[in-house]
Amino acid sequence: MAKASTTKERQRPCPQCGQLAGWENNPYRPFCSQRCKLLDLGAWIDERYAIPSEDAIAAEERADRASSPEEGTKSE
Repeated sequence: MAKASTTKERQRPCPQCGQLAGWENNPYRPFCSQRCKLLDLGAWIDERYAIPSEDAIAAEERADRASSPEEGTKSE
């Protein structure tokens, strides 16, 4: 005799809209729908998301140092 599954399907919040979405047998996971999946893809294409590179991080640090006043100088 087969044992009935008593565990609930795993549910996770959709990263786009926050609605709970099933994980198992969900062709759009981690998203809840094709719409949310395409909205996320569009955000990447429009460059609203970006993964910083080492060069970008170093350039930002140099810019921060250049724009901040040097320590130890007195303004009179």
